[in-house]
Amino acid sequence: MSRQNYIFTSESVSEGHPDKVCDRISDAILDALLAEEPEARVACETFATTNRVVIGGEVGLSDQSKLTEYMGKIDGIARDCIKDIGYEQDKFHWNTVEITNLLHEQSAHIAQGVDASGNKDEGAGDQGIMFGYATNETSALMPAPIHYAHAILRRLAEVRKSGQEPALRPDAKSQISVRYENGKPVGVNSIVLSTQHADEEQTSDHIREIVEPYIREVLPEGWISDATQWWVNPTGKFVIGGPDGDAGLTGRKIIVDTYGGAAPHGGGAFSGKDPTKVDRSAAYAARYLAKNVVAAGLADRCTIQLSYAIGVSHPLSIYADLHGTGDIESAAIEQAIPKVMDLTPRGIRTHLSLNRPIYSRTAAYGHFGREPSADGGFSWEKTDLVETLKAAL
Repeated sequence: MSRQNYIFTSESVSEGHPDKVCDRISDAILDALLAEEPEARVACETFATTNRVVIGGEVGLSDQSKLTEYMGKIDGIARDCIKDIGYEQDKFHWNTVEITNLLHEQSAHIAQGVDASGNKDEGAGDQGIMFGYATNETSALMPAPIHYAHAILRRLAEVRKSGQEPALRPDAKSQISVRYENGKPVGVNSIVLSTQHADEEQTSDHIREIVEPYIREVLPEGWISDATQWWVNPTGKFVIGGPDGDAGLTGRKIIVDTYGGAAPHGGGAFSGKDPTKVDRSAAYAARYLAKNVVAAGLADRCTIQLSYAIGVSHPLSIYADLHGTGDIESAAIEQAIPKVMDLTPRGIRTHLSLNRPIYSRTAAYGHFGREPSADGGFSWEKTDLVETLKAAL
């Protein structure tokens, strides 16, 4: 019997967090290459520190002689990302930061295992395990703690970029502890918000005056009470931020990117990887399947695990857990899944239309729980598999 009364905490980080700056650059480079060639193979990593951005990894194109041409665009892509995020600090400015591009062509040994050839279908880009999760505790079918931690920072970014709150700067973190009763989220025990700000003279109290109305706006009515603890910039001043205050790396915020710790994570990061990499595409597929199970009313909660081997097309295993909240057996879900979706790398990419430049927008505020867009972004958040799943069961 699972616990019904407890407190669970999740955190989020803003687009200006050093790791998220790196995720954004890596995904923007991926988008640029997919826009030029939808079948491009990309594994792009970014490192950022004071006045410096280093980009590395590998790229596979149908015509590798074009690689030099594409490499000339990388510097501008990175600067555009930093500018859009909002960094114009003395020691991290979009126009003056030094950018080193170390991208190179894809390893032939990896390509021979992944590429389709003869009667061999396209294989997975690596071995690994991927998890998807959904719960009906929010309208987005996401866990409440991570859902609202993202929402707080997304709202603060909106008012910062619009000029409505000029004191705010790009780097920020949020953390909320949600109280559950009878298995449902009912309130917030504590709110932690650390945000970079402009003025050395601004205190924690000043910053709270700025951010509190937006936090109250985002959280459900009645969730904040007199007993809710507030910790706004608890260390005091936070003027030096971003990669100048702390180094950043691509792929270092995988729990923030997924379910805030409320569900398992396979360990593979997403950003900078093209959709032949099952670390990314199969995690999206697992979320898509779990979300449709819950949207179909088959369970209140659902976890899906998929496993792959490099160069092998089909998943080695499919696991489902309904956490005791469904009217059917988890094994029935496992048997239905391969009937409703082709889970080979090519099948996932085709079903979810993943060979598009849709990844920069995933780099901050979570890869899941977002609204699908008309151009195919967040296609894994659709609930168009509901009737097909019911029929298969």
